[in-house]
Amino acid sequence: MNFYALFAQLLELAIALIMAPILNGWVNQCRAWLQNRSAPPLLQTYYTLSKLFHKDVLLAHNASSLFRAAPYLIFSCMALASAIVPTLSTELIFSPAADAIALVGLFALARVFIALAGMDVGTSFGSLGSRREMLIGFLAEPALLMVFFTVSLIAQSTSLSTIVETLAHREFVIYPSLAFAGVAFTMVSLAENARVPIDNPATHLELTMVHEAMILEYSGRHLALIEWAASLKLFAYSCLGIALFFPFGIPSAADPAALVVAAAILLVKLAMGGFVMALIETLSAKMRIFRVPEFLGTAFLLAVLAMLVHLLLETGQ
Repeated sequence: MNFYALFAQLLELAIALIMAPILNGWVNQCRAWLQNRSAPPLLQTYYTLSKLFHKDVLLAHNASSLFRAAPYLIFSCMALASAIVPTLSTELIFSPAADAIALVGLFALARVFIALAGMDVGTSFGSLGSRREMLIGFLAEPALLMVFFTVSLIAQSTSLSTIVETLAHREFVIYPSLAFAGVAFTMVSLAENARVPIDNPATHLELTMVHEAMILEYSGRHLALIEWAASLKLFAYSCLGIALFFPFGIPSAADPAALVVAAAILLVKLAMGGFVMALIETLSAKMRIFRVPEFLGTAFLLAVLAMLVHLLLETGQ
């Protein structure tokens, strides 16, 4: 076993666990500044997690074992997803398993468990949120797969490490298909992470909430794990966008010097990506749930267009 590859893998997982709440706090800060409001502390998510971990867990009388196990399963899925996306190096222990299709499966598995947990207790809010979550997932996953297929055709592989190596370490080539795929990926990322215009994690209004409706019955460490998993999902999508569309600075070797440089570049990219997400949320309005199929249908069409552009115009580059 390559020691440097193991070290890089553990470092990537540690950075994901530590930086995910900070990224969430950074997006909230940027959105507050853009809206001319007093910004919460950068570490506010950490304060919230610490408070929840120290609280007792209250469970409904009819809560099943699935309801108790779901937070741990969801957190594990998101931690693994963050670990297999190559952000510090393409030479990782999980590189052979870092397949784009497997990553979509991890996101889908976490979605199934949180939807089942939302319906488990039998409240109206939980069932409502679960139905909406599965609708969004049903529409977002095909668009995400089309984005992966586009970059996979360019790299001739569905391995994320191979895709990053192909796009980052070959001579500079302009791919118009990546522009369409990038827009589609941004739209899917907003929907999957319950951000405006699809959802608003800061509200508990019945007509608007999706993610929050499924976790209303959770408390204590269970709620902390779900909130941490939500931050990890945002981090994983952010790193995935960086790996697919801005892969420069991701080394193929896992030596310490390269990892330090890659970590610094990653922080800069995440800061810029968080600001762009906050800007999109500030300029957008929350759309009605009936408009979500149109939004994600557009993302799917853009992703298909990206694949067709590659097949028709870029083949042979």
